[in-house]
Amino acid sequence: MLEVGCSEGANLIPIAYAIPGSEFVGFDLAGLPVERARGRIRDLGLRNVSIFKRDILEPFEDLGRFDYIIAHGFYAWVPEAVRDRLFELIKGLLTPAGIAFVSYNAQPVGYMRSMIRDMMMFRVEGLDDLEQRVSEGLDFLRFIVKAKPDNDIYRALLEDALKRMEARRPGVTCHDEMNDAFYPVHFLEFVRHAAQYGLAYLDEAVLPPPQDPSYKQDVRSVLEKASAGDFLKEEQLLDFVRLRAFRETLLVHADSEVHREFSPQAFRRLLFASQTTMAPAENPDSKIFVLPSNIRMESNHPAVIALLEELGKLWPSVASYADLEPKLAEKGFVLDTAGAALLIRLAVAKMLELRSWRAPVAPRIAERPRASACSRQEARMWGTATSLLHGFVTLEDVKVRRLLQLIDGSHDRNGLLEAMRTEFPDTPASELEAGIESSLNLLHRSAFLED
Repeated sequence: MLEVGCSEGANLIPIAYAIPGSEFVGFDLAGLPVERARGRIRDLGLRNVSIFKRDILEPFEDLGRFDYIIAHGFYAWVPEAVRDRLFELIKGLLTPAGIAFVSYNAQPVGYMRSMIRDMMMFRVEGLDDLEQRVSEGLDFLRFIVKAKPDNDIYRALLEDALKRMEARRPGVTCHDEMNDAFYPVHFLEFVRHAAQYGLAYLDEAVLPPPQDPSYKQDVRSVLEKASAGDFLKEEQLLDFVRLRAFRETLLVHADSEVHREFSPQAFRRLLFASQTTMAPAENPDSKIFVLPSNIRMESNHPAVIALLEELGKLWPSVASYADLEPKLAEKGFVLDTAGAALLIRLAVAKMLELRSWRAPVAPRIAERPRASACSRQEARMWGTATSLLHGFVTLEDVKVRRLLQLIDGSHDRNGLLEAMRTEFPDTPASELEAGIESSLNLLHRSAFLED
């Protein structure tokens, strides 16, 4: 895998740690982040990842070819010549069956973001300090919000943008909103640009959410007619209906053989997981399944209940379809077109996760639990951590943050308690003990503990 514009490796290094049998390469123009990334790699002892300083406009004949290429937060924030070079690079370095992931700011919401960005950039003209630029820009937006009437539509738009930016680190806001280059594009513009370099649209990296207009037949009927059977035009029309702001698009070589019909038997090649917990429903034949985000789904479908109950017990581990098939067959489930549609609906609802690999997660909490060295390193450096499933968590609780650093496989529960008592002498031992157990359960279900 190659990552273009990898910065300090916050994305690439955790992936390399979790998949030691694959090779990872990243480059960035900024020297300081690259040096920080190299320091992390050395400390973790990783031998399957290399990050270096390179200008994308330079030749790249020495890199070989890659099954996957990532350009996240890059395309819409660089000048035209660099965007051209990105596609040229992908075309030249992607293996024949490879897939490229490119994220970018999308229209039509890009117009609104550009308006807000222009306000901020005008206010901070002449300021060089990053944090001061972000602080002054946000303060100016707050001033504009207060000056608008309560029921003003622009006030609502600005408040929403403020809420989003205030939740981020200043560096993220500076990159996303206040970069010198800011080029949101329509979906079709992006696809046509990629086509100039022999690349074609495959799909998006994430399934549309349950409320997406693409699932509404009345909407689809109108858009299918308007697009005259051109699925790319239909996708662009959907972006107008969605008021799309951001895309994570997958590209392949234009001569690739792409099958857009999903065969039910393809599920046999995937792995299944679900982080739902099960609760009783008023109807004795039904069960309620709850996600960590508190999204709830009630079902009386015997196969759905059997599937999610079994996967809930296994989480964060996975099961193959072969593992699940006997129980599903007992409940009358058949992997035909209707059965596949049911599984896809569960995936869209986030009740079911589909994977192609087994993450090295602990199936249960060991006597001497061990969190991934990568997450422990991140907790020390930043107060945030990336799980073995590549989930990103902010460690706001200082005790949880410290406990994560201590879970290195050398301590049992008593050892962890003693270490935490040394760190937090003013906290009663009983409170620390209870906190350790609840935190271990949280970290286990969040996929931080490794096998």
